[in-house]
Amino acid sequence: MSPTSERLQQVTNQLQTPSSNMSSKKEIVETKASPAPLAVMPFSAAVKSNGFVYLSGVIGVDPETNKIVEGDIKDRTRRVMTTITNVLKDSDSDINNIIKCNVYLTDIKNDFGPMNEAYLEFFPDPKTRPARTCVQVAALPFGTDIEIECHAHLN
Repeated sequence: MSPTSERLQQVTNQLQTPSSNMSSKKEIVETKASPAPLAVMPFSAAVKSNGFVYLSGVIGVDPETNKIVEGDIKDRTRRVMTTITNVLKDSDSDINNIIKCNVYLTDIKNDFGPMNEAYLEFFPDPKTRPARTCVQVAALPFGTDIEIECHAHLN
């Protein structure tokens, strides 16, 4: 075997061998905080791995009716953030541990400002605000206008 092939094989073996410092285990979070439609969806509400929790996208579903929250984008944003807060609690984390949020809107031109107003109610201190991306998408599940996913570190 040539030195280049030998080195390539060493690197490949290292990449395939889990580090002793890093667990490759994942744990599905059991939570009642997510709406019932999630029970029939092909994904988990949240997954913990390596000291972090990864939340699937959350939409503004009323937990009493299992329907999209009526009202405006602010009402649905508040519902989304409340659900995120509750899922994080069930995941041994909290909203102040969020590192990154991705926000998806179907009408960024009209909804960006009002969404931010409601979003900031959950992050009043600029020092606790996570990194964030906000993009417009063509459509979201169940005809809603907002979805937020996030990643947080565990307590």
